[in-house]
Amino acid sequence: MSYKLSSLMIAVMLVTPLAQADKLAVTASHELQQARPSETITLPWSEVNKALPGALIQRIAVKDKTGKVLPHQVTNVAPLSKDPTGAGIAYGELIFQYNFAEGEKTANFTVEKIDTLIPVFPQQAYARYVPERLDDFAWENDKIGHRTYGKALSAPAAPGSNKEVLRSSGLDIWFKRVSYPVVDRWYNKGHDHYHKDEGEGLDMYNVGRSRGAGGTGIWDGKTLHTSDNYASWKVIANGPIRAVFELTYDNWDAAGVKVAEVKRFTVDAGHYFDQIESTFNFSGPTELIAALGLNKTPTDKGQSPVIKLTQNLAEGSLQQWVEQASNGAIGIAIILPTAKAYAEDNLNQLVLTPVSSGKPLRYYAGAAWDRASPYNSQDSWKQAVAAEAARIRHPLSIKLSTTP
Repeated sequence: MSYKLSSLMIAVMLVTPLAQADKLAVTASHELQQARPSETITLPWSEVNKALPGALIQRIAVKDKTGKVLPHQVTNVAPLSKDPTGAGIAYGELIFQYNFAEGEKTANFTVEKIDTLIPVFPQQAYARYVPERLDDFAWENDKIGHRTYGKALSAPAAPGSNKEVLRSSGLDIWFKRVSYPVVDRWYNKGHDHYHKDEGEGLDMYNVGRSRGAGGTGIWDGKTLHTSDNYASWKVIANGPIRAVFELTYDNWDAAGVKVAEVKRFTVDAGHYFDQIESTFNFSGPTELIAALGLNKTPTDKGQSPVIKLTQNLAEGSLQQWVEQASNGAIGIAIILPTAKAYAEDNLNQLVLTPVSSGKPLRYYAGAAWDRASPYNSQDSWKQAVAAEAARIRHPLSIKLSTTP
């Protein structure tokens, strides 16, 4: 039996029909020689419930082959889902992670009912609406943070209000030095305070009217047509291992075609890249050309950046390595498995692919800072992007069986 899970394509095969048992055995395997740190494993809760009827999310343990208890997360099928009979119908997926070492291609786990309470695990992926700054939306994991902008920021400023005005659906980056969440603390310190590194990192990335680090638009062959700031948001899952949320963008004009967009973000702990699914809705043409962009001027003023650009169509990547005068070096990249070509406009480097109305376009956007990551050169960033692209091309295979 196989499943198309909400955020990753993972084949789930049942070795034997699942029956009530003491443990659910899980085998995860892959084909790559490379290490796969923080690999996210997702199981349909319906299969967990078949093997362990009545299992409670606060009284289960996920264990590796040594018996070590791994942090886990259980998602809801929908907000405020009900499960009056304890059949597990309110839950969507059981999520946990494992670090595959180089050359390690198979790992075994068990999911077990336990008599004691399992503690709440540390938050490593987090997303929220930010009314402290009009209507930002921010998200982070233990490696890096991001934000983008709502309609209130693009609204005109009243006379004398000194309100900031920015019309942009680009994606911002917050570079972190620490693994714990910083979004709440940085916003509480006040707007602009996080533009200075005080030990936890800083916002040193420039977005403006550009696509930032992975924003989208429609390309007509000469001009990029983009949406306004996001119009609405919805959080679907919120850690501790995975955060999932959606941003909806109102119709905009793309060379005479009205286009709307919904972006679904999947943010996993331990990853420098987020998975993004953009669904464009339009009528008329059977296809449009979607463009994903990186800002040509991604640094603060005075940083005199040296920007090294890499385009690798074989892996579908668009990469920048940016060396700054005093803020260190940063790598930014998009991985688009269906990439067909590259382009540019005055603001952005672009990677292109055709899209159909209503069909999600999946891509990955990420970044790293040489002062807070293993990546301290263009070559090391290229290797990181190549490794991520290989993981995307070779998802895990998951086998389930029950043990008495």
